[in-house]
Amino acid sequence: MELTIKSSYEEMSKAAAVKVADLLNAKPNAVIGMATGSTPLGLYKELVKMHKNEGLDFSQVTTFNLDEYVGLPVDHDQSYHYFMHENFFKHVNVPHQNIYIPSGTTKNFKAFCAWYENRIKECGGVDIQILGIGSDGHIAFNEPTSSLSSRTRLKTLAKPTIDDNSRFFEKREDVPIYAITMGVGTILESRELLLVANGKGKADAVAQMVEGPVTSMITASALQLHPSAHVFLDTESAGNLKMRDYYEWIQAKKPGAPKL
Repeated sequence: MELTIKSSYEEMSKAAAVKVADLLNAKPNAVIGMATGSTPLGLYKELVKMHKNEGLDFSQVTTFNLDEYVGLPVDHDQSYHYFMHENFFKHVNVPHQNIYIPSGTTKNFKAFCAWYENRIKECGGVDIQILGIGSDGHIAFNEPTSSLSSRTRLKTLAKPTIDDNSRFFEKREDVPIYAITMGVGTILESRELLLVANGKGKADAVAQMVEGPVTSMITASALQLHPSAHVFLDTESAGNLKMRDYYEWIQAKKPGAPKL
């Protein structure tokens, strides 16, 4: 696991965006796994800037989103379809037919999940999967105790997740209690993983992900098993790392780093 610690959310987002842009410049038809939530917004804003100001091209890109609430139509302002369109897709040139987001209104969830898994394989697999992390250490909607070999499926959300997400709804009762989510096993098959985290509220989860045991109680800890996992943090989210000085030493000394 490679850690990059930046002084601010903005600097962290820029560094993560450069990682994605490097992939696109090397492989214009890359398959990108997308995440929702407040943390990836800075990354998406930076990619949009690169598209508008530097010509970063998404015309051959295919995207797969991690998850979607069950029961929300695509035009609901809290659906992840709406989130992705408003914050990213309407600002770049990803072809509409290359955008895949789980359906929260399908009539056959089991069949849809199997189709989604198969479609990822048909497109050659995910080249880089963008991830956030929940305050309880979950990735996507893989709540604590989710199997580390799990696949795309229907998932019941935990109370802390519902509590965290209730700030986006008028009242807590409006938060859906089910979601379709990629599984941990699905995520781990991506060629690269890129996780972003910021703020003191994520510091405990980040520390457990990086330095704790690999456990289904902290599904993000599965990133320790991946050969190419990149974690981008601001100083606050890195605040509880016991070996933070060592990680920053590595960051400063790796090839290409500016000399201290």
